Amino acid sequence: MASKQQMTEQDMSGQTAQELGEQAFGPAFLASAASVGLALYYFFVRGDRQRGLFVGLWAPTILGFAGYINQRKILRQIETITQPGTTLRNAIDSMMGNQ
Repeated sequence: MASKQQMTEQDMSGQTAQELGEQAFGPAFLASAASVGLALYYFFVRGDRQRGLFVGLWAPTILGFAGYINQRKILRQIETITQPGTTLRNAIDSMMGNQ
């Protein structure tokens, strides 16, 4: 049985938090893994060390950008839950069902 907070989160977004995380990091993880593979190919197979290092730096950049996008989604959800004029304590209490 889902708690009131979980039901509210699902109602707000239509998706669970885990589905949002998988949605945000799925393609980013695949792109970063491909970047690492391509970097290893350039570095060891082709012998182009400079290009291998350059392509290898794409992976943390891609994951960082995906993390930023995910944080923006979370921030928007928090802003919709906490309406203007309410205190943080009141917002948390209403989410937890204490009021």
